[in-house]
Amino acid sequence: MARQHGFAPLDGIVLDLGLSSIQLADEERGFSFRARGPLDMRADPDLRDTAADIVNTWAEPDLRRIFAELGEEPEAARIAGAIARRRMKAHFVTADELGRFVAGVKTRRPRGIDPATKVFQAIRIAVNRELENLNAGLAAAVRVLRPGGRLAVISFHSLEDRTVKQFFARESRDCICPPHLPTCVCGHRAGLRVVTRRPLRADSAEVARNPRARSAALRVAEKLP
Repeated sequence: MARQHGFAPLDGIVLDLGLSSIQLADEERGFSFRARGPLDMRADPDLRDTAADIVNTWAEPDLRRIFAELGEEPEAARIAGAIARRRMKAHFVTADELGRFVAGVKTRRPRGIDPATKVFQAIRIAVNRELENLNAGLAAAVRVLRPGGRLAVISFHSLEDRTVKQFFARESRDCICPPHLPTCVCGHRAGLRVVTRRPLRADSAEVARNPRARSAALRVAEKLP
């Protein structure tokens, strides 16, 4: 897209992975476990599958996998099993209905967050294919940077930050072959230099001004010549 509009090569790119507050506040989008609107969660309404499609039709093992991997939910198996049994009687229709159900199934009550938070995160990521799109976006950003240009990425949860960290690490190495191979066969060459070995985070003063900055993590890499 940048090349099509004559913007490349670029000196710097900032990717802010934060969610749209407008979308989150729209009950008809179904992002919140308190929303009385349809169980949707599509950031792009042209996407095919909704959150309701996932919850009501995916196999129990697939639900368990996304709850564990995309939501890092410790009770993934319990919740997936309960959803599979419940939907045999009646499908889930609204976001708040699913939120109340998950809260009733969980045995652990994390302090400070709703019990359904991690499950909703997992479903939203799956619906929008967020991690796949993030990897594609990172690769595209590197392609349009000039040598010496920098890519800065602000993530807001551990899965996003891990994806960025792994991408930067991979693209800053000359070889990405599996460790057991005696010689390099991949032909990969480093294209980035990692600038921030650890993510930069907001200090207490910034968090006091903007509480949403609490979970933000900034990583920066520079494109090699």
